[in-house]
Amino acid sequence: MMKQLFPIKHVVGYVSSLVLSAIALVVLMDLPAAAEMGILLVTAILQASLQLVLFMHIGESGDKKSLYINIAYALFVALVTIFGTLFIFVWGWYS
Repeated sequence: MMKQLFPIKHVVGYVSSLVLSAIALVVLMDLPAAAEMGILLVTAILQASLQLVLFMHIGESGDKKSLYINIAYALFVALVTIFGTLFIFVWGWYS
C-alpha cells in the first residue's frame, strides 16, 4: 500500500533536477567559454524537458496537438522577447 502512495517519479525528478543544477554550477568553474555554453545549453534543455514531463504532466493530456502548439507558441514568444531585447539594447538600435 505504501509503495503505491509514494511518489517515486517525483522524487527521482527532483533529485535529477538537483543533479543537473549542480552540473551547471560546476561547469562554470574552469572550462573554455564554448564548452561551458554547450554544457549549460544541454543541461538547460534536459532540465526543462524533465520539468515538463514529470511535474507539469505534459504527456498525460488527451489533446496532444494543442499542447505542442502551445509549447511552440511559448518558445516563439520567449525567443522574440530575448532577441528583441538584444536588438534594442545590445546591437545598437536604441542609441
